[in-house]
Amino acid sequence: MADTTGNTQDTGAAHGAGPQPRKSSWKYIGPGIVVAATGVGAGDLVATLIAGSNFGYTLLWAAIIGCLVKISLAEAAGRWHLSTGRTLFDGWASLGRWTTYFFGFYVVVWGFVYGAAAMSSSALPLQALFPDVMDLEWWGIACALVGLAFVWFNQYAVFEKVMTVLVGVMFVVTVYLAVRVTPNLGDAFAGLLPVLPDEKDSVLNTLGLIGGVGGTITLAAYGYWVNAKGWTNTGWMKVMRLDNRVAYLTTGVFVVAMLFVGAELLHSANIAIAGGDKGLVQLSDILEDRYGTATAKFFLIGFFATSFTSLIGVWHGVSLMFADFVARGRKKAAESKGEEIASGAREKSWPFRAYLLWLTFPPMILLFEGQPFRLVIVYGVLGAAFMPFLALTLVWLLNSDRTPREWRNGALSNAMLAVAGLLFLVLCVKQIWDQPWSEFF
Repeated sequence: MADTTGNTQDTGAAHGAGPQPRKSSWKYIGPGIVVAATGVGAGDLVATLIAGSNFGYTLLWAAIIGCLVKISLAEAAGRWHLSTGRTLFDGWASLGRWTTYFFGFYVVVWGFVYGAAAMSSSALPLQALFPDVMDLEWWGIACALVGLAFVWFNQYAVFEKVMTVLVGVMFVVTVYLAVRVTPNLGDAFAGLLPVLPDEKDSVLNTLGLIGGVGGTITLAAYGYWVNAKGWTNTGWMKVMRLDNRVAYLTTGVFVVAMLFVGAELLHSANIAIAGGDKGLVQLSDILEDRYGTATAKFFLIGFFATSFTSLIGVWHGVSLMFADFVARGRKKAAESKGEEIASGAREKSWPFRAYLLWLTFPPMILLFEGQPFRLVIVYGVLGAAFMPFLALTLVWLLNSDRTPREWRNGALSNAMLAVAGLLFLVLCVKQIWDQPWSEFF
């Protein structure tokens, strides 16, 4: 994506001693791979698969726009961290105490429900691969414990390497499937034209696909992973922007590949699959019937890589954000610096590990007892509200004197963030409207 600040050169003249710009190079790529792997979960792949199943290639353009919107959000988060030397939560705290209350409530409720969802998602492909070993709940618990141990005993450098390997597995599997189903390239290119399907609620379905392409709280975590990589000043701005483009190019490959599979394998045969992660298990059965056992198992391995990267990515990234949230609260008015993230001290802190435990153990109850109805509604509302909160607060922060003038938003960035904010606000209202509130009270 272009330089969204509107500048023609990288001056490196923000905080500190004016670091010299680093040459943009592939050898530095890392946080982008992590955010792509974490952001694209099994749910995103299913949503794209179902879009392909229902509408063929018609919404290919919407999936691509979704990636472009997320590039702008992640770039803005990374630019805040590098241009100010402060963390994103520190920026939020400067907007008023309401941001602290919102984030604190959100991260506790969201983590509790998400923990169970991530365990189940990682367990499903393992149970399908090894059906006679143990029940789904115990596979989920095993995945959570492995994720806990991995994040607890390793810091960012090792975490990034493992995520890169798993992304490689995801990439090979999704591209292989896209090629295997022999996509109709003429229809695919036609799908780049912005046309809405002739269906009821087609506008909302299209907006949902745009908003669901690899975007959650992990977009906010991107700036923290940028700092954890050791990038803490404007000298890394060009590198960060290349890294961010790679992130969403990778995301785009995953999403487009699954849309191809949905269009060719399901739409052409008029096959419907279930929503949610179980839809991917159904897909493995369809692949086995069509292409044989080896292809089905290969897909399940990719399904596991997709789910488990989201699990350990959240275990690491959101725990890092929670540690910053606690540290900022303890220091009251003191700023929270990117250098503190880069030092690795936060990954060994008690708030980081406490949130790791929160993500791991309490959600195990939900695996056996099911998710409480009211809690699921609150979780849905909070989840829907987070993305407009992120987009609109980034607009606020990056157009104010909290950001050095040369790194404030340009017209392009403001336009993209405004589109993102409006998109997620519409989806948030729809999500709240669709909740069964009459049954809640």
